[in-house]
Amino acid sequence: MAIRYDRPVSSAARFSRLLGAFSLVLALAVLIAHRFGGLATPYLVLLLMFAAGCALLTALLAAIGLRSLWLTGAEGGLAALAALIYAAFPLGLGAVAAERYLSLPDIYDVSTDPVAAPDWLSTPKSDQIWLKRNLVTPGDREQQLAAYPELTGRRYEGALDRVLEAVRKVAKQSGFVIVKSAGTTEPDRDLEDRPEKPAPGSDDAVTDAPGIIPVPTPRPYLDDVAKLIRGANGVTLQATTRTLVLGLRFDILIRLREEAETTFVDIRVASRYGQHDLGLSAAIAGDYLKALDAELLGIAGG
Repeated sequence: MAIRYDRPVSSAARFSRLLGAFSLVLALAVLIAHRFGGLATPYLVLLLMFAAGCALLTALLAAIGLRSLWLTGAEGGLAALAALIYAAFPLGLGAVAAERYLSLPDIYDVSTDPVAAPDWLSTPKSDQIWLKRNLVTPGDREQQLAAYPELTGRRYEGALDRVLEAVRKVAKQSGFVIVKSAGTTEPDRDLEDRPEKPAPGSDDAVTDAPGIIPVPTPRPYLDDVAKLIRGANGVTLQATTRTLVLGLRFDILIRLREEAETTFVDIRVASRYGQHDLGLSAAIAGDYLKALDAELLGIAGG
């Protein structure tokens, strides 16, 4: 009489496969909804954290199933293996985010000019929901300098209009959408270039000139005209961009200033949500400056 042995079944392994599939589908669904739909970033972060938690639980249950297979020969080895494959993506995404959160400074705004960062032409506004953040402080700038010492401005030995053309070209290639600009590329006119006054009695002389010449009234220091005057020989561009995979939104400010036959370029990048940008702002700024250096190869200076 043949003896038939019934193999035990690992419930943990079977449940891990279902949970792993759920975590993968949830992660992919919220990524697609955020990238191509209207899902707000705070909800994306919350749902991805939940998916990563489910993936972590999946890995633990799969480990229990594999242990049962090793010790008692319980069925569920293939289910546990499938569960680990399903959980790999959301768990890996969560692990990378956690590593960056713990190892990088708790900042969301970086600038190549930490002392006098360019001011936004139009202050970015967004509903933070639960991803609240604080105003940028000098301490944040010190953390930036310590974490990203290579993030510095660029000086190019070229006219402002030439550098501006390259700045716009590289911005377009980098996926930046320019939403606002201010300033001018026209240099100040020297006194020698101004037209000479017509001599008295000449044909070009003005015969009906007023006897009293009006004197301009001083304007407030911070009004629009004063800002325009201070921005002469300089251009500021404000843009937005989104990361390729996650579709996270960032605001960008590029400032060009003409200084002694050279043009100095600064960039400021800020994430739109949360206090911690996971190092993405510095990465966006660094990649853009490297691309700009390549575009203006040969005229970059320190």
